[in-house]
Amino acid sequence: MNFDVLKENFTGEIKTDELYQSMYATDASVYQKHPLAVAIPQTKEDLKLLISFASKHNTSLIPRAAGTSLAGQCVGSGIVVDLGQNFTEILRVDKKQKTVILQPGVIRDELNLTLKPYDLFFGPNTSTSNRCMIGGMVGNNSSGTTSIQYGTTRDKTLSLKCILSDSEEVHFKTLSQEEFKNKAKLKTKEGEIYSFFWDLVNDPELIKSIRRSYPKRSIHRRNTGYALDDIVQQYHENQTINLSRFICGSEGTLSLITEIELQLDDLPPKHSALIAAHFDSVSATLSAVKTTMKHNLYACEMMDDTILDCTKDHLKYKDYRFFIKAIPKAILLLELKAYSKKNLEQQINTLKADLTQQTACYAQPVLRGNNIQKAFTLRKAGLGLLGGIVGDDKAVACIEDTAVDIEDLESYISDFAELMKNYNQQPVYYAHAGAGELHLRPILNLKTQKGVNDFVSITHDVALLVKQYDGSLSGEHGDGIVRSNFIKLMLGKTCYELLKQVKTIFDPSQIFNPGKIINPYPVNKNFRYVTDREEPKIDSFLNFSNEKDLLRATENCNGSGDCRKTQLSTGSMCPSYHATRQEKDTTRARANALRQYLTSPKLLSDRAVKEVFDLCISCKACKRECPSNVDAASFKAEWTFQYYKTHKRPLRDFMIGFNDTINKKLLPIASLYNYVVQHKFLSQPIKTLLGFHQNRSLPKLTQQTLFKYLKSNSGKLIPKNSKIKTVYLFVDEFTNRLESEIGQDAIELLTQLGYEVKTLPNKASGRAQISKGFLKQAKALAEYNVKLFKDVISKNSPLIGIEPSAILSFRDDYLRLTDDTKATKKLSKNVFLIDEFLSHEIQKEHIKPSQFTDEFCEVKLHVHCHQKALSNSKYTFDTINIVKNAKVSIIPSGCCGMAGGFGYEKEHYNISMKIGELILLPAVRKSAFKTYIIANGSSCRHQIKDGTSRQVLHPVSFLKTMLKNKKNS
Repeated sequence: MNFDVLKENFTGEIKTDELYQSMYATDASVYQKHPLAVAIPQTKEDLKLLISFASKHNTSLIPRAAGTSLAGQCVGSGIVVDLGQNFTEILRVDKKQKTVILQPGVIRDELNLTLKPYDLFFGPNTSTSNRCMIGGMVGNNSSGTTSIQYGTTRDKTLSLKCILSDSEEVHFKTLSQEEFKNKAKLKTKEGEIYSFFWDLVNDPELIKSIRRSYPKRSIHRRNTGYALDDIVQQYHENQTINLSRFICGSEGTLSLITEIELQLDDLPPKHSALIAAHFDSVSATLSAVKTTMKHNLYACEMMDDTILDCTKDHLKYKDYRFFIKAIPKAILLLELKAYSKKNLEQQINTLKADLTQQTACYAQPVLRGNNIQKAFTLRKAGLGLLGGIVGDDKAVACIEDTAVDIEDLESYISDFAELMKNYNQQPVYYAHAGAGELHLRPILNLKTQKGVNDFVSITHDVALLVKQYDGSLSGEHGDGIVRSNFIKLMLGKTCYELLKQVKTIFDPSQIFNPGKIINPYPVNKNFRYVTDREEPKIDSFLNFSNEKDLLRATENCNGSGDCRKTQLSTGSMCPSYHATRQEKDTTRARANALRQYLTSPKLLSDRAVKEVFDLCISCKACKRECPSNVDAASFKAEWTFQYYKTHKRPLRDFMIGFNDTINKKLLPIASLYNYVVQHKFLSQPIKTLLGFHQNRSLPKLTQQTLFKYLKSNSGKLIPKNSKIKTVYLFVDEFTNRLESEIGQDAIELLTQLGYEVKTLPNKASGRAQISKGFLKQAKALAEYNVKLFKDVISKNSPLIGIEPSAILSFRDDYLRLTDDTKATKKLSKNVFLIDEFLSHEIQKEHIKPSQFTDEFCEVKLHVHCHQKALSNSKYTFDTINIVKNAKVSIIPSGCCGMAGGFGYEKEHYNISMKIGELILLPAVRKSAFKTYIIANGSSCRHQIKDGTSRQVLHPVSFLKTMLKNKKNS
């Protein structure tokens, strides 16, 4: 199909290349279809051009926001319309009326950040709220954890501005009976639509059929088919009609939405508590729901033991298990809120008494403050955590969205469990117990025909069961591909024919998102995986055995899109996406592209995969923050290694990858070298030759390496007083030849605090080689260093390091590089970043505040990405706080943007600085001149200095400065 004519007048972008087709072929469902193109419109006129083009060329438009739909709503073979990049404005907030008008690409949590100064918020709260967009929430009629108090998106939708299939612009809002009647007389597409609904609400037989066929009115989560029941209820209870409520939940199949008006609520009461009620069985948990819902809960969420087990070894979520007592089969998270502390305590006591007297709850810890959010974060991670199950059996979404009356929930789940025994299934249970909706997931292998057959049969059988309870097959996730095939079964022939009429009236040419709700795509086709295919044998240099192999590691990405959260959310993932807001710069895109390349190399070229990894800065944030543990940094290292087996490497890669070897050769002329690289004009040809950006400063070489310093001062570095313990210092390549003064500060600090510092002749960490894909050389270094230290290092004589990216390689990259992973793992348990080590010693009171000055100072702290990902910022924060009167605050930044060699490269310099400018560099500039700026990463200090001209200290240098006795021991 020729898109040239469309591109002529299109102000946005039209992407027809293989990379974009692969990235937009999936969402968070099990389905995959490559679209013809991806359109990124900028204006309403662009949308009209797309409608006209699709109509003329007999193709379709698939609206997409964040692409986190679980049922395949965003999957199709037409043109994907990405409304999440440019339609992102909040147009008006009316505090008096408590309303907001916005575009569909506004992120839910960012909307609430904007609304907070108005003391207002938007209530519906999905687990994806830090990246899902309001347009997607309208399309799906999303609800989330708060629906028991604040309802669904439909309940909050006041009006929508839409473009219909003939490009007519309409404004759907509340109409009186008279206005409704007059609209039905219009000789336009809008009039035709209103005429259909006028006839519908005045037909007693159809009304009776709708009321009989749709779910019980008591079920407020109801997304099966189009909301004909809501239209009938509106008209006959209020004598009004608002088609915006009808469009809500239509999954982009009826129009394109350009503006949304929402009803807002006052901010919730400020005092809150969370009771985590523990149970020994799922049935006991569900039996307790009715009791708990008699209380004024703001959330009633369930997690079963499968979800909890997935968190045990997760880098991030293992720290959020602090409230779990013994080994529960399930936990109910019960949130209470009040306007006074006294009232909150009364609510807590009453609920706890009921739990004790009326349920089988065996533990009920009360969480407060930040711990509430941590528990909910654990619950919200459910979808992603399930994606991390190792192997081809996965907890799949097909029956995960059923909703029944809360009075029926216990018996429904009992019948459901019996049904699952027919398939030898022990499904996963989690989510919205208080709303009568649990996310139920069978564990199936969709790479096999049996798995596919069970997928279809289970969905069919559960649909029949839900119908017996007058429930909804879709409560909040929508019909999409996976459930649309069962709508006729759920609603009956008469109502299904009405749905078909609705689609024909709105969209006679089937332009908008075909294959969903009406005339659905087959439920058993177009999976991400080819059924019963012999799995390709993928050889990798890095060890992916924990994930089974490299292919399975990429398949862990289930599309939940946690990597699409922005810098306004917590965490560092994903820095390049924060800066560009483009799908190709997400962890999800990288995993999906590599997965498709490995399984279908004809669909994706080397160039395309190289492009998707181009802005991956190997920060490791995804390894921690992605619930499925997708490790894009390792993917990039492996890909780069394999790619350059058959492609010529640029000179710059060698200069960066082997910088330590080069620096060693330059040391005899360090003074001359330093003069040249610091000279504005003399350094220019060097930067040009290497492909470095002219605005990036080059590092100076130290005059004395740290190893040389140690050799010449060996007799002086002995603790003056009694020795606490011996530590071994890993002399990394950055500290040794570029910043040896920091190494000296570390050694002198440790010595004065009572620690004997020893070293062994270790080699470079291999950090630069790993980043540039020189994996053979990195392996040799890793093997040498592990062999050197494995028999020396112990709990009493740990190995500590100064540069996070170097020392933490022992706990991460070395496990993928070395042959003897058992020895590496054993060694890694006693390897610490110096910040970690000092924090542990402070906790043991081996280091005391009395050893440091009482001088008041203000400190702004930025922590290296690898520490955030593989350790914790808290260690550095706690260590600096040993200085009694230090006012320490962590800059809430993600990555600094430098990322080793990345920030030098001329084509990456601007994006490097853009990442830095998101939070870090402005925060440094705003700080007072006397404020200490501390960063423990070499690249971080370089970036801050280049971006702000401020002096930056390593934590050990700061602590040495603050010692009461600054003399060398």
